[in-house]
Amino acid sequence: MTSKTLRAAGLIAVGLAAAGCSTTQPAPQTLAYQQPKPQPDPRIARMYGAEEDQGWRIPAVDPQKIEPRNIRQVVDYRTDETPGTLVVDPHARFLYLVMENGKAMRYGVGVGKAGLEFTGTGTIARKAAWPHWTPTPGMIEREPDKYGGELRNGMDGGIENPLGARALYLYKDGRDTLFRIHGTNQEWSIGKAVSSGCIRMLNQDVIDLNRRVPTGSKIVVVGMDRSTAGNLNGEPTS
Repeated sequence: MTSKTLRAAGLIAVGLAAAGCSTTQPAPQTLAYQQPKPQPDPRIARMYGAEEDQGWRIPAVDPQKIEPRNIRQVVDYRTDETPGTLVVDPHARFLYLVMENGKAMRYGVGVGKAGLEFTGTGTIARKAAWPHWTPTPGMIEREPDKYGGELRNGMDGGIENPLGARALYLYKDGRDTLFRIHGTNQEWSIGKAVSSGCIRMLNQDVIDLNRRVPTGSKIVVVGMDRSTAGNLNGEPTS
């Protein structure tokens, strides 16, 4: 074999070796209409997992049914209210527990339908775990078919009870306003105006709030003039 032939064979061999190091598979492509699936927020699994409480099993929150803005989180919050005060902002659909140094623990909430909300200042005069629920006279009058029958006398505490795992009762001038902050299993209702006037929270959130707020705490339900709606700090600070 001549030297020219040997060189040609060598070049062919080098080319084949180089080809052996490369893949014959085309590079993966993401088509414009194929969007990556959103990953669940890990905070939801950490704070809103299933838990046992006083003999009742609270189900985990479905990550697909809660918006990131409604996750319990510490945010910047400017207010003249003293630390420990509860500020309910039905227009922004948030409840703030005022903290020191311009911070607040913020919870996403479901609020009352238009015309059914309480506004003003009161006191959390009572707290209850897995409370008994009774429809108010106003609820019975508005929806007699729903509340005027067997439900007229209410329902004992439990996972199906409309008040959920905890209830905080707002009093004004020593009288019950019938306004409650309470739990719910209906994740979809958080951030919406759907209730009969009360403030509803995820059960995991109302248990957390109940631990932090002693009886006698001040609560303020603000009007639109003091609302943070449209001027929200959506990112947690811790």
